[in-house]
Amino acid sequence: MVAPTRPARQARRGFLTVAEVCETLDIARSTFYDWRAKGAIPRVIKLPNGDLRIRASDFETWLETLEAA
Repeated sequence: MVAPTRPARQARRGFLTVAEVCETLDIARSTFYDWRAKGAIPRVIKLPNGDLRIRASDFETWLETLEAA
């Protein structure tokens, strides 16, 4: 059995990192932060260490709304 990749483990826990979102969307981190400032992406959770996480379910729902547009 092959061990799951890091993004697969994160998604299973229900959260994605900024790097995982950027990789999925093929965007730069600066674009992510620009979209965040404009309120164009799902709400993020800020951890005590300052890292950001996005709920995988919120991200998937957001992607579905983009498909419908």
